[in-house]
Amino acid sequence: MNFNPKILGFLCNWCSYAGADLAGVSRIQYSPNIRIVRVMCSGRVDPIFIAEALSRNIDGVLILGCHPGDCHYISGNFEAEIKMKMLSKLLEIIGFSERLRLDWVSAAEGNRFAQIVNEFNEHIKNLGPNPIKNKKLKNKLSFDFDAIKSVLKDSRLRILVGRERKIINEGNAYNETITLEKFEQILDDAIHNEFERHKILQIISQNGKSVPEISKEVQIAPNNVLSHIVSLRQKGLVDLHEVNEEIPTFISIKEGK
Repeated sequence: MNFNPKILGFLCNWCSYAGADLAGVSRIQYSPNIRIVRVMCSGRVDPIFIAEALSRNIDGVLILGCHPGDCHYISGNFEAEIKMKMLSKLLEIIGFSERLRLDWVSAAEGNRFAQIVNEFNEHIKNLGPNPIKNKKLKNKLSFDFDAIKSVLKDSRLRILVGRERKIINEGNAYNETITLEKFEQILDDAIHNEFERHKILQIISQNGKSVPEISKEVQIAPNNVLSHIVSLRQKGLVDLHEVNEEIPTFISIKEGK
């Protein structure tokens, strides 16, 4: 199959976009499959942009910023790295993490820009087309991406990710510091829990459903579903809908009860 990937590239204005410009004026050859979005900083790239792109048939997304320590906005590329790490973990759940790459290119690295684009293009070619283009998988993957986008819009995970460096280097509100490994475990657990909870919220957004019904639809163990329901009720996101033959059903409600 002659597959030419659709690749979306987010390039920071000060370094990687200038590197792309240098590649152009130097007539350095690179894959024409990339479509470039120029941003002021790689830290400005919201993870939801990438999830939206992948859910709309883009085969791969490339984010290029300044080298660490050279960011025009001091720490923007570090912020990008933290956010993309979180997004990669989310995408890994549904088998899409390989379609995302974050890398660094300076204004003087036209050759490096071309090399990265060509490497990523070949990588995506080897992976094949975005699975969401497959009609048999589209509905399930669209549902999963809707859950991912809901997670990314939720402030809880954003706050945790935004505090990573402070918690590790300076400590939490009780001046307790934790190791990077421990934080990674906390983040992994939070990502998986939030993903499952938002899938549940989608399933019960219109009609009340019982725990066994939810479990069957989202393929999560009933005891885990019940645990999520309890947590969501405490947060004011889910309420009891009705009880049919002693079996309770639950429905999602607006936050801030």
